[in-house]
Amino acid sequence: MSGKDGGKSREGLTYAQAGVDIDAANRAVSLLKEVVRRTFRPEVLTDIGGFSGLCTIPAKYREPVLVAGTDGVGTKLKVAFMSRKHDTVGIDAVAMCVNDILVTGAEPLFFLDYLAVGKLDPDEVAAIVAGVAEGCRRAGCALIGGETAEMPGFYAPGEYDLAGFAVGVVERRRIVDGRRIEPGDRVIGLPSSGLHANGFSLARKVFFELLGYAVRSYVPALGRTVGEELLTPTRIYVPVVLPLLERFDIRGMAHITGGGLTENIPRVLPPGLGVVLEPASWPVPPVFRFIQEHGGVAAAEMFRTFNMGIGYVLIVPPEEAAGLVEALAAQGERAWVIGWVESGVSGVVYR
Repeated sequence: MSGKDGGKSREGLTYAQAGVDIDAANRAVSLLKEVVRRTFRPEVLTDIGGFSGLCTIPAKYREPVLVAGTDGVGTKLKVAFMSRKHDTVGIDAVAMCVNDILVTGAEPLFFLDYLAVGKLDPDEVAAIVAGVAEGCRRAGCALIGGETAEMPGFYAPGEYDLAGFAVGVVERRRIVDGRRIEPGDRVIGLPSSGLHANGFSLARKVFFELLGYAVRSYVPALGRTVGEELLTPTRIYVPVVLPLLERFDIRGMAHITGGGLTENIPRVLPPGLGVVLEPASWPVPPVFRFIQEHGGVAAAEMFRTFNMGIGYVLIVPPEEAAGLVEALAAQGERAWVIGWVESGVSGVVYR
């Protein structure tokens, strides 16, 4: 539709003038196609760019059960915005999802990402999705699709949101659901890489509001800058845990996310059972001590907000605990017996 202004023709509005640049979106897709293809498993049947992704179930499963999970990166993204570093938060998006479905014993098959931006920058989008692809590579799953939505006026300049969706598969008879957990079973802790992607509202308040740090501020107690510490990606436990399921009687598992050890372990315990943990049995990374000291945060609040150095928990019979820890050590992996299951205990008790 055209109009007249002083006798001169005026072109109608375009989508780009309204804030959505389709050409930029196409450039972003072209930048990331190859890095995404490198995540494909043999079961993937489609290429990038279709309306949906297709993936078969591996033939080794006789009675497959599909397991799905979804999560986002949360306010950790604020640190990425401040740092202008966007190539690691995609790992967090994958980790938060695949670690969750791993709790059932599931092998992650594929992943979908959802990225919403105010204004699409092809290079920035490519960096974000490259991080997602790296997370998928670490988890052994395929990145078979996703959505990048340009939403002008919805997000502040330079900001975006990132979430993901993972689907895995587990043999029905090998589902890990915690039902067989018994009093006396041992709790094995696997180390986190730091804060992972939880508790960032509190962490940001301490570092940036109370202490006035910038992301480039070097903190001697941490041995690196604030940005380097806070943007350390969430650890992906899939390659470590899946082989253990073949060798040990793992009766329950927990991914230690928001709510910490206090809130997450009880989610897999049968009624009437609780867990006793000994915090002195594992090393707590400096970042948690730093936040607790400089923020004046109570110990109980720390344990129900952060992972405190334990990102994933396995529950096994007492006779298998030492062997499991030794097996991990033989692979160069650290693990600790951090507690035990007890009847008559409510939730998690720290001693």
